[in-house]
Order: sequence, then structure tokens, then C-alpha cells
Amino acid sequence: MNDFMTSIKIAGSGLNAQTARMRVIAENMANADSAGNTPGADPYRRKIPTFHAMLNRELGAYEVSVGHLAYDMSDFDSRYEPGHPAADENGYVKYPNINTLIETMDMREAQRTYEANLNVVTVSRQMLGRTLDILRG
Repeated sequence: MNDFMTSIKIAGSGLNAQTARMRVIAENMANADSAGNTPGADPYRRKIPTFHAMLNRELGAYEVSVGHLAYDMSDFDSRYEPGHPAADENGYVKYPNINTLIETMDMREAQRTYEANLNVVTVSRQMLGRTLDILRG
């Protein structure tokens, strides 16, 4: 019975990790077109969630844990918009280093991983219920 509960707790850590990942993806996508406020100012910089395995001594198993947020240090996008309030002396405005196609792919991966962890919880609960039914019988 403990193995069922351990499986559920490990999968729960995966659910939490993917929920945190989705929050970061949502923030990135929401700011995809956020330019800087003043001429030459840096815009929003893409964030990347990190994860690491963490030993849960009580469970005797590794769970996933959300680490720090890293920043994508790739170059900002630059667009020629001389009338924009954030345009530099050459008329260029810096935009975030966010590719919405990449964010969409990351979102799909997070969704699939979330669903896989949810399936572990569902199947573990079903197996535990069946085991209890057999023991009662």
C-alpha cells in the first residue's frame, strides 16, 4: 500500500512542477510584444524554469522540485519603428527574445507531462482501490 502512496506523491511533485512551468510559459507569452519603456531600454527577458531531482527521505524516492528561474540570454529582437516612444536614435525598438512557436511547443510538452503524471495518480488510485476490494472480500 505504501508503494501506491509513494507513486501518487511522486506524481504529485510532477504535477506541481508542470504547473509552475506553465505559469512561466504564460508569463513569457503574455510579454512577447512588451517593448522597453524608454529609448534603448531592455524589454522583458524570456524566463526558463529549471527542475532538479530531490530525495524525499520519508518516501525513500526522488521527487521533482522546481529550481530557480534562469534567463534566456539570447539577443533581443530589434524592429525598425522610428515613431515608437522606446525607439533608439536609429529608430529601432528592442523587443523580448521570445519566440511564441517555441513557447507553444514548451506548453504542449508541459501539458503532456502533466497528463502523464495525472495518469499515474489515476491508475495508482484505481489499483489501490482494487487491492482494498480484494482484501475486504
